[in-house]
Amino acid sequence: MSHENDNSNDPLHAKKKAWSGRFSEPVDAFVLRYTASVDFDKRMALSDIEGSVAHATMLEKIGVISAKDLEDIRRGMDQIRSEILAGTFEWQLELEDVHLNIEARLTALIGDAGKRLHTGRSRNDQVATDIRLYLRSEIDEIVRRIEHLQDVLVHQAKAGSDMIMPGFTHMQVAQPVTFGHHMLAYVEMFERDRERLLDLRRRVNRSPLGSAALAGTTYPIDREFTAELLGFEAVSQNSLDGVSDRDFAVEFCSAASLIMMHISRLSEELVVWMSQRFGFIKLPDRFTTGSSIMPQKKNPDVPETARGKSGRVYGDLIAMLTLMKGTPLAYNKDFQEDKEPVFDAIDTVKDTLRAFCDMMAGVEPQADVMYRAAQMGFPTATDLADYLVRHGVPFRTAHDIVGQTVRAASERGCGLEELPLDVLKSFSDVIENDVYEVLKLEGSVNARDHLGGTAPNQVRRQVARWEAIIAERAAK
Repeated sequence: MSHENDNSNDPLHAKKKAWSGRFSEPVDAFVLRYTASVDFDKRMALSDIEGSVAHATMLEKIGVISAKDLEDIRRGMDQIRSEILAGTFEWQLELEDVHLNIEARLTALIGDAGKRLHTGRSRNDQVATDIRLYLRSEIDEIVRRIEHLQDVLVHQAKAGSDMIMPGFTHMQVAQPVTFGHHMLAYVEMFERDRERLLDLRRRVNRSPLGSAALAGTTYPIDREFTAELLGFEAVSQNSLDGVSDRDFAVEFCSAASLIMMHISRLSEELVVWMSQRFGFIKLPDRFTTGSSIMPQKKNPDVPETARGKSGRVYGDLIAMLTLMKGTPLAYNKDFQEDKEPVFDAIDTVKDTLRAFCDMMAGVEPQADVMYRAAQMGFPTATDLADYLVRHGVPFRTAHDIVGQTVRAASERGCGLEELPLDVLKSFSDVIENDVYEVLKLEGSVNARDHLGGTAPNQVRRQVARWEAIIAERAAK
């Protein structure tokens, strides 16, 4: 029997769509290009296959499709997965999106069983499921990269637990701190980022599958069973909300923005620290570039690029918020625009974390330069005030005395620790020779030996704490 005129299995015939029965003419080519999403949503292909196989398994369980249909669907999906991974799958713009491309290929491979797969679901709950599955796995990868960066920073903190550097407020030398303490500050920042992602993951990990187009389905589906197959922790409780909820995508872009904000702050410090005016660190050459006309230059391109990319991810967040603010229930074509901001935020954060893991491992702190810089600006002035208070001087009075002492040192062009004892005593008779231990940089940092303080002893304790946390995570 000839099939020359039988186009029932040809999804491209006359640009026929899965929904084309209602319409009298094909989609205009420009409109097709304008509304198609396959160029970017095909990255969810493996998630789409995973969701479809679980849906088919559920349909067989409730008796809607046969065991043979399920076997054929699994076999066809295995082949499609292999084609996608091998890069031989033929994506077709005429099929609009990842879902119809895979469905069309499945039907071509296994016939009518492929057409039965979509029973009891809609592309609305299908795409909502796919993006959750995809984002869930990407969150897991980003968490792993954050943990890697934390490990790198902890190693830097351990090596720099005794390295004294200036701590700044208003970009003015304020008090001496240790380089290790400074690195651990970023470990804490990234830990909050990790916690946010893991908390967000619980809200991502809810199954909308079974919500169908917007009202549910007439088939006796088992949504809990499908959710269990897909590793979801819960099932959405309202079909309208199930297909139209994108809060999790907005949340992810917000969490991604905070990650990039922390990286941007670190980038800013790296840029400043490696400048000739500071010289606190050296960056590995592979993360810097030269100038096209100034051969002496070594530019911190990776930190600068990361600092710039933070704005890109902020833009993804604003795009998502703007997209969602005007969409009524339930699904709207606007939602097609939810993927590119999320995908862009994922890619930017992952790439940036990868670069920083490698770069921060190669950062070389310049201990002598940092120490000399910490001696500038009278960084132990607060320590002198604390010394006076411990000897019975009211704090406000001590503050005034220290101000006079700083003025005297400034006029002499020396540090507080270089002032003769008789000069110091002229400002307060409680001052004795032991004050010089307080005025040393080492004395200043060692004195802050409490939980959260910058003392080398505390840095080492925090390093040990983080090493234990990292080892525990690695063992899981």
